[in-house]
Amino acid sequence: MEQMTNHGTGWVRMEFLVPARGLIGFRTQFLTDTRGTGIAHGISEGYEPWAGEIRSRTNGSLVADRKGAATAYAMTNLQERGIMFVEPTTEVYEGMIIGENSRADDMDVNITKEKQQTNIRSATSDNFEKLIPPRKLSLEQCPEFCRDDECVEVTPDAVRIRKVVLDANARAKTASQSRKANR
Repeated sequence: MEQMTNHGTGWVRMEFLVPARGLIGFRTQFLTDTRGTGIAHGISEGYEPWAGEIRSRTNGSLVADRKGAATAYAMTNLQERGIMFVEPTTEVYEGMIIGENSRADDMDVNITKEKQQTNIRSATSDNFEKLIPPRKLSLEQCPEFCRDDECVEVTPDAVRIRKVVLDANARAKTASQSRKANR
């Protein structure tokens, strides 16, 4: 931060010196933090040498581990694990990112799990919890969310995020090989 001026009217002017690559994905978070009232403006200061890696998101992804239709039953159980990006009955496939994990690592989950049907019913057995509405990512928000092993898939019907390697076993092998190479 280079300068901060408080005008006394509830508005504060802050001037920062930030590399342009550090602003990729910042606009959405800035508008969320300021509740849509912030104004961001940028002017090029010039070129600088490489300053190192820029921190990306700290949360992992919830990844579908099989093909099928997402069910409300499975989503109710997965809500405590993170934020969902899909609605019930959405067709998913293995490797598709269906949400943001509340923890730092990626988690393969079964979002197509159905409730076991029995002949016996009780008054409390069909107690449905309210599903939290999914967070719909726009075309601009998807690249901001992606990590190096993820990509954005754009079709006429939808914008989705998926793993580059769809198969969970192949992803695990790739991850273990990259960890060995980094040692």
